[in-house]
Amino acid sequence: MIEQFFRPEQLGQALELKARFGNDAVYMGGGSKLNAAPTRTDKKVAISLDKLGLGQIEQQHGQLHIGATVTLQALKDDPRTPAALCEALGFVYSRHLRNQATLGGEIACQQQDSPLLPVLLVLEAVVVLENNQLQPIDAYLAGQRKELVLGVVLPEPELRCATRRISRNADGLAVMTAAVALDALGEMRVALAGVTPQPMRLRDVERHELHDAALEAAVSALIAPRADLGGSVAYKRYISGVVVADLLVECQQQEVQA
Repeated sequence: MIEQFFRPEQLGQALELKARFGNDAVYMGGGSKLNAAPTRTDKKVAISLDKLGLGQIEQQHGQLHIGATVTLQALKDDPRTPAALCEALGFVYSRHLRNQATLGGEIACQQQDSPLLPVLLVLEAVVVLENNQLQPIDAYLAGQRKELVLGVVLPEPELRCATRRISRNADGLAVMTAAVALDALGEMRVALAGVTPQPMRLRDVERHELHDAALEAAVSALIAPRADLGGSVAYKRYISGVVVADLLVECQQQEVQA
């Protein structure tokens, strides 16, 4: 339960507060994750980020730079946001929630069924950390994630990319979320959430030029989902393979139309 709330106006002040309170403190963007199950915090000190100037979206040298406190709705409304990322933002069903939740919070929280991380993974987003270190998002997710996220850089926002989320209903738990992208050489990138221990790239699948039934089978064999209210293990394996194969075709069609 949060007992103290700080609103620093400079990054250095925020870092000092976190150093002072240590594990009793948590950074707060919009608060959507900290105040709701299953991600409700047990920390007693909240350090707000809303006055640190991290709410900008800028295009620099063909790259898209997104501040950590940019809300999901603001990102969805921005015409520079890649179409697949816009679609993934729409997977967060409530506009009220999108107006509260921030991109940095979604990344730092790293929910197992995240609607956004598969797209960010195949777009090979780069995370900007408090010491201005740039870290690939897959490396950040695999690490301890102790540093404050200042923003995200999309090196190739125009990349051909497609995503899909399978769920029982709009506001229910997702069965799975998948994203596929094709790089400039036509090589495939695949990422899944909800049917893997954490959102992740399927690099073993990417190494082979697979299509249709062969791709479906490779994806199905690689993942190890758990049976729950979203479906059986067999169903999750099947639907994950089918969705990835469909998304690859969708990306290829984007190439033809371009």
